[in-house]
Amino acid sequence: MDHIDREILQILQHNARASLKMIAEKTFLSSPAVSARIEKLEKDGIITSYQAQIDPMKLGYHILAFINLNVLPEDKQKFYHYAEGIPNILECSSVTGEYSVIMKVAFESTMQLDSFLGQLQKFGKTSTQVVFATHVGPRGVQVQE
Repeated sequence: MDHIDREILQILQHNARASLKMIAEKTFLSSPAVSARIEKLEKDGIITSYQAQIDPMKLGYHILAFINLNVLPEDKQKFYHYAEGIPNILECSSVTGEYSVIMKVAFESTMQLDSFLGQLQKFGKTSTQVVFATHVGPRGVQVQE
């Protein structure tokens, strides 16, 4: 991966809908050359997907929260299978520390969040933080040389 690939990644992280022509102009390549580089970045697993960032509030999801969950090691696969079927879980990661899992969730109401927390109790102890405001939103990683 060279500096041009890194520049392409920066552009796509900022705007996944950037046209090949626009990327070509910024990188001083032809559109077919940009297309070939993007295809290689996808094939190599560096670019894993393209998606739109959506404001959950505008879709009625007024409650955003982070839930820490302490899942026993022998129950993790069962929990992950369960979590994959819950669309309100936006992210789910294994972590170090007192809790073994952290989830980012979105719900329409505190009543729905409370009901979900009740369901999680079968997997272990929880700790929940409700988000009041997000000052730095989701963004891509810095592509360094």
